[in-house]
Amino acid sequence: MISYLAAVILGVVEGFTEFLPISSTAHMILVSDILKITQSDFVKTFEIVIQSGAILAVVALYWEKFLDWELLKKIAAAFIPTGILGLVFYKLVKNYLLGDIAVILWSLSLGGILLIVFEKFFHERNEMANMKDISYGKAAIIGLFQSIAMIPGVSRAAATIVGGMLLGIRRELIVEFSFLLAVPTMLAATGLDLFKSSFAFSASQFGILSVGFIVSFIMAVISIKFLLNYIRRHSFAAFGYYRIVLVALFILLAVY
Repeated sequence: MISYLAAVILGVVEGFTEFLPISSTAHMILVSDILKITQSDFVKTFEIVIQSGAILAVVALYWEKFLDWELLKKIAAAFIPTGILGLVFYKLVKNYLLGDIAVILWSLSLGGILLIVFEKFFHERNEMANMKDISYGKAAIIGLFQSIAMIPGVSRAAATIVGGMLLGIRRELIVEFSFLLAVPTMLAATGLDLFKSSFAFSASQFGILSVGFIVSFIMAVISIKFLLNYIRRHSFAAFGYYRIVLVALFILLAVY
């Protein structure tokens, strides 16, 4: 059972980390492990609900973008590789990788190192500074990069952003494209989980779901605005260092 305090904590974690290159999945699993929250039908439903809160934040902030038919087609092109690979590897990820703390810690640390190295040696070309400059082919390649994030701890945002920058897309632009691409990706993931899982909770648990949803929505709005502000003056290297420190702290807590 999730308490109201745990609902707030998990809502904060999911909402704030979902769009940062630090893996919200890893944070949710590690925090749930620290809080001793065991998986159940209600916990699965709760996780889906707070992810929906984060999705709604993107829609609320970028609703005008979703009225652009050309942009929607490019988002669809980017989603297709992720959707196909997600269906193919769903059971493998869900049954063997998702709950494996070792996989998550390795992914977090290696991803952190790669972010640091990337920022040290990568030179931005800034060839594309507008959504219309992103071709359908490049959108599909971004989707392939995003697919790497099926491995828990990699981070969907990190994979998408790095992939886009390697293709010559301006930093701010690929971050915003990553936000938009999160909507169909997360909707598909939560929809598949709903199909595979069952809604099994009482009326008394509705308040906990509502709290988690609202907190996640608010924190996701804050996170999106924070990241857009941050990248105007800083690189992603700090997120790489953060990932490594997080792994070290978690291991220390586990030992002591």
